Amino acid sequence: MFLSCLRICSQPTSHGLHVCAYATVSKAFRPREKNNSGPVFQYVGQNRKPNHKVFVWGFSFTGALGIPSFVVPDSGKKHPRKQQLSPYRLETAEQISSAACGYGFTLIASSTKDVTKLWGMGLNKDSQLGFQRTQQSRLKSFDYVLEPSPVPLPLSEPLQTRVIQVSCGRAHSLVLTDQEGVYSMGNNSYGQCGRTIVEDEVYSGSHIIHRVEGFDSRVLQVACGQDHSLFLTETGKVFACGWGADGQTGLGHHNISSAPVEVGGDLAGVEGQQISTYGDCSLAVSTDGQLFGWGNSEYRQLASVTEATQINSPRLLPLKGCGKVVQAACGGTQVAVLNEKGQVFVWGYGILGKGPDLSETSNPEMIPPTLFGQTEFNPSVCVTKVRCGLSHFAAVTDRGELFVWGKNIRGCLGIGRRDDQYFPWRVTVPGQVVDVACGVDHMVALVKSLL
Repeated sequence: MFLSCLRICSQPTSHGLHVCAYATVSKAFRPREKNNSGPVFQYVGQNRKPNHKVFVWGFSFTGALGIPSFVVPDSGKKHPRKQQLSPYRLETAEQISSAACGYGFTLIASSTKDVTKLWGMGLNKDSQLGFQRTQQSRLKSFDYVLEPSPVPLPLSEPLQTRVIQVSCGRAHSLVLTDQEGVYSMGNNSYGQCGRTIVEDEVYSGSHIIHRVEGFDSRVLQVACGQDHSLFLTETGKVFACGWGADGQTGLGHHNISSAPVEVGGDLAGVEGQQISTYGDCSLAVSTDGQLFGWGNSEYRQLASVTEATQINSPRLLPLKGCGKVVQAACGGTQVAVLNEKGQVFVWGYGILGKGPDLSETSNPEMIPPTLFGQTEFNPSVCVTKVRCGLSHFAAVTDRGELFVWGKNIRGCLGIGRRDDQYFPWRVTVPGQVVDVACGVDHMVALVKSLL
């Protein structure tokens, strides 16, 4: 079996996992107005606190789902489960506030002040999950971690500092804290971890967790591309480091940058509110609702401003008919934006969500709101979050419903089958989806439930 070096904990972790939670309570949980039209059945107490759960699905053999029995079956089971085609609950003891899916690995974090607040699972050949010591040797680290395993951070005040966001790239990770800045770990071949590149450095079994410095103010958001990193500060400035061969760092060149540098171009003097990247294309949304893009445009992601396949400096993207943009998501070949009305627009190349006849476009195409559950009986339904994996999309509505579409690589859509999905399709989970993280071939959802 290929798992020559893996980690299977004998006991479940005593700490819980926790995914990004930013949404407000949806209408589904608002008190019902009194009326005399019929009986009201109340099965949950009014003071009942919601349970926070984590669900995973997709490709399991890297360990990224955190379910050991899928890879190494328990006694009595004959075959491993290579793909989990529908949401499967990941047992966690604490509320998870942030989750991120890398290329075969996953990070989850809790906003707790406990010493343990970050866990990793999946592929760890570049120490993107930190040093995971084996039981046989203190000097050897696991290449595969099959269930959530604590990732120790070198914090100065571990009982006072909280982890507020995690992000994962191809083989590196970023961890954002509220008081001690940003930490990076994993492969730094192109400077994506924001530290000096060491020639012939061995990343397997590395103890290095680097505190990234060089920002003008506190970092509010981090985003990992394939081999580069973006940072958004509280002053609204965007910084970047890492591989720039496609212009994805936006620094005006195609070279490697091993330290964060402020991004200029059309973003100079503009206050940003959100950043997004996953492959080699990068996006930023300004506070006044404009969209800026740079990097790879081989799939027409940036065709509204250039016919070239690369842009190495941010450009303002003229989005006609999209309104004020509040959120953007960028995958490997495709782009999605969300406007203030809760409408979703897509472009680029791939399965974009408007059927098999639309596979490539440089113009934003709106996905009909009816595909997200808007009807004459529920006219106010709108999308509140939009996410991108490498080849698929996800959207969360104000009712806490999750919709997915795109390439169903190794069952990553969670729709119960292996077919690609050409229109948004609702994923069935027991509760209200708060947020979702998309990867190459797996996903993680944070769910709130009153049951």
